[in-house]
Amino acid sequence: MRVNVLIPVFNRLEHTRRVIAALRAQTVFDNIRIVIIDDGSTDGTAEFLAAQPDVTSISTDGNRWWGGAMDVGLKQILPDCSPEDYILFVNNDTWFGPTYVETLIRCSRENGDAIVGSVVHEEDSNPPLTGVGPRLNINRIAVWDILAELSDEERRNPKPLYKADALSGRGTLFPAELFKRHGTMRPHLLPHYMADYEVSMRFARAGAPLLVSSEAIVYSPSVYGAHVSNISSWKKHFGRRSPHNVFQRIAFYSLIGTPLQRLTAPLRMAAFMLIRTISVLRAKK
Repeated sequence: MRVNVLIPVFNRLEHTRRVIAALRAQTVFDNIRIVIIDDGSTDGTAEFLAAQPDVTSISTDGNRWWGGAMDVGLKQILPDCSPEDYILFVNNDTWFGPTYVETLIRCSRENGDAIVGSVVHEEDSNPPLTGVGPRLNINRIAVWDILAELSDEERRNPKPLYKADALSGRGTLFPAELFKRHGTMRPHLLPHYMADYEVSMRFARAGAPLLVSSEAIVYSPSVYGAHVSNISSWKKHFGRRSPHNVFQRIAFYSLIGTPLQRLTAPLRMAAFMLIRTISVLRAKK
């Protein structure tokens, strides 16, 4: 059994150093293969990785984004994966304790070879739990975090497991065989945001349970991901870096759910965008 840890990076070398150190400290490190996809970093990341004998480094052209970088990594490692192997998606701006990977493996095995995600604990947050896993209402084109459903008490003392509708790339363990059976990423349609949700939901439709273990904790700085409050409306809705990119959202909702939901996704998106726009305009009057 081997756990292939895929980490896409672009610059932020200090984060890459920390996540590698966290992986080297794992109780099951002898069974871990670290694979970093360096998508055109210019801050010395390539030179650092070249000097790490226990890290497999893959260089790409700087235009792969998250989904494309993951797809390159998957296609390189899958031919060598056995039926007992796992693939762990991790972002480089995270770190974790020494039993993190062991916990994910145990949870997957105890729950029918489930796909297992992680909870997020943020620095300087009280309570520290700031993310559990996604909930989706496909009909209403809505996504929220399970955290919003929890009481204050449960946020401080979460249950051991939660069932999610999708899973994030910020720490999710997959049985490697799922990628061999059902395909890898879809970077031409989802080059960045929602690529992780789509692949986990695709595997769920094939019967794989989607769980989040509250014992599998990824620690994160207080600011991560995409923050779009200070960008123009054009970049918010059409910029590649924005999670609100219209074309990527259309692609995502056209790939998930029932055949009818996929077919009607663009029309439902347009309708809800119009309703929300009207509501905002009325509120401003």
